[in-house]
Amino acid sequence: MQNTRLNNLFNAIALRLRLWFFNPWRRLSVLIISFLLGFFLGSAVATTAGQTAEWDVVVAGFLVVLVEVANRLFYSRSIRERQALWVESLNFLKVGLTYSLFLEAFKLGS
Repeated sequence: MQNTRLNNLFNAIALRLRLWFFNPWRRLSVLIISFLLGFFLGSAVATTAGQTAEWDVVVAGFLVVLVEVANRLFYSRSIRERQALWVESLNFLKVGLTYSLFLEAFKLGS
């Protein structure tokens, strides 16, 4: 790319964000927020898809595909690449989603 002011601005913002997320506490907070967002999404999907029984199979298939794509992205990388924030955040989102769906199944079973 050319060395323009806009390109320099984007590079400076990306560098500052990378350094900001390099702090372990901020990284942990982003991962916890990702887990809780996955938990919320799982709970919301289970309640909205459960309202009408017409969408259960479609939503279940979509969630299986989503979880398998997240697994493929996370486990196909080397250990060094797995430590990228977006890959770890996606994995935590997947774990929160799966945990929420298991919890909803236990609530419905009792």
